Amino acid sequence: MKPLVLASASPRRREYLELLGVSLEVVASGAEEITPPNFSTAERAKYLAEKKAVDVAARVGASRYVLAADTIVALENIELGKPKDEDDARRMLLMLSGRHHLVFTGVALSHGGEVKTLVVETGVYFKRLTPEMVEWYIASGEPFDKAGAYGIQGLAASFVEAIEGSYSNVVGLPLAETSTLLEWAGYAPWLKLTGKDERLQKHK
Repeated sequence: MKPLVLASASPRRREYLELLGVSLEVVASGAEEITPPNFSTAERAKYLAEKKAVDVAARVGASRYVLAADTIVALENIELGKPKDEDDARRMLLMLSGRHHLVFTGVALSHGGEVKTLVVETGVYFKRLTPEMVEWYIASGEPFDKAGAYGIQGLAASFVEAIEGSYSNVVGLPLAETSTLLEWAGYAPWLKLTGKDERLQKHK
């Protein structure tokens, strides 16, 4: 069974899948992150994940299983991407301070010209941040490769008062939902205990 192709350079997504024991080949997508203007944030996340999966599938071959994801942080319909610089990170963190925001992750699995997709939403509550807290976090360097300028699995855990929904979704890959896609593809680790992964592959 060939490794699952992960269409993302995100170390967090890779770590989660490797934690499950999934054999991976990383091929980052070069697809442009452009969506129809009338899409909601949830629709954008789902659309971009599918677009990335299809882009990589066209390069590695339709017979391979390709998993892609896209995470978007939104505050009252304002989408917060990865900060461009320190000022941008500061702006985002101050916007999130003391407020509730949403994190959407779209996940897509492509194989044989078919793409299965899903999107997961999680609510996150930030405590009120002081200027010193914001500067401390920016100085850590942690905000700069993360949507919304923070990583819940890192130092920013000290900012989060509560979440509603999937924690792993905020990290960048909702594991409970993604594992359903992995099971369909025969990559779910528990299938190896019964040999079901081999039987699934024989029928694909």
